[in-house]
Amino acid sequence: MNNFGLPVTAAQTATQNLGQQAGNSREPLLRAEKIKKSFFKASKEIPVVRGVDLTISTGEMVAITGASGVGKSTLLHILGALEPPTSGKVMFGNPARDLFSYTEKQLSNFRNQTLGFIFQFHYLLPEFSALENVMMPALIAGHSRKISEIQAKDLLEFVGLKHRLDHRPAELSGGEQQRVAIARSVILRPKLLLADELTGNLDSVNRAMVMDLLIRLNETLSVSILLVTHDLELARKMHRILVMKDGLFV
Repeated sequence: MNNFGLPVTAAQTATQNLGQQAGNSREPLLRAEKIKKSFFKASKEIPVVRGVDLTISTGEMVAITGASGVGKSTLLHILGALEPPTSGKVMFGNPARDLFSYTEKQLSNFRNQTLGFIFQFHYLLPEFSALENVMMPALIAGHSRKISEIQAKDLLEFVGLKHRLDHRPAELSGGEQQRVAIARSVILRPKLLLADELTGNLDSVNRAMVMDLLIRLNETLSVSILLVTHDLELARKMHRILVMKDGLFV
C-alpha cells in the first residue's frame, strides 16, 4: 500500500520504509548556527535576525510564533535557502553541509528535491487544473508524466479533493486551493516542509482541516514541519513552539 492507502510498487514501498525509519530515529535534520540577517538603507544597518540557533530533527514539527515584524518570515526564508543570511550557517542532512556553500544550481536542485513550501497565498497556476498544479513539481524534476499523475491523484484524494481534479483554482474555494498547495508541496516527498501563515486566510472549518492534514502528513510521510504562524491553536498542535521577539527566540 502507498502512503495514502493505495497499492504501490515494491520499490516505492522500500523507499517509504527508509523514510519512516529515518523519521523514527529523530536524527538532526537541520541545524542553524548563529544566523544573522540585516538589511541596509543608505548607510544604516537594520538588523532583523540577530543570531539565532535552531535544530530540527527528522519527523519533528516546530512552530515559530511572535508579533509581526520580529523576523519570523525572514528566518524561514533563510532556513528554506530562499535567501542567504548576513552571517551564520544552515547545516542540513547527515553528513551535514552548509546550504550556502552550494552553487546556485545545487541550491536550486536541493530546494526542489528536499524541501516543500506552503505560503499564505497558494501561488497556484491559474491556467492549470488542480491535478496539473500538483503534478507540476514532479514534471519539472523530470519524472514520468504517467507516474506523476498517479501520485498527484493519490495526494488530492488524501487531502479530500478527489472530486476536484479537473477544476482550475478560480473554481475552488480558498480552503480547497490551500489543500491543493499542500498536496503540491509534498509530491516530491520532501524531508522538510516549510509553511508561512498557511491558515491566515482561512475560516475556522478550513483551518481545522489544514491542521489535521499537517499532522497526517507528518505521521504518514515522516516529513519534518517548520511553520511560522500567528495561529496559536495551530502552533499548539506542533511538537515544539518557539517564540520570537526582536530577531531572537525568547
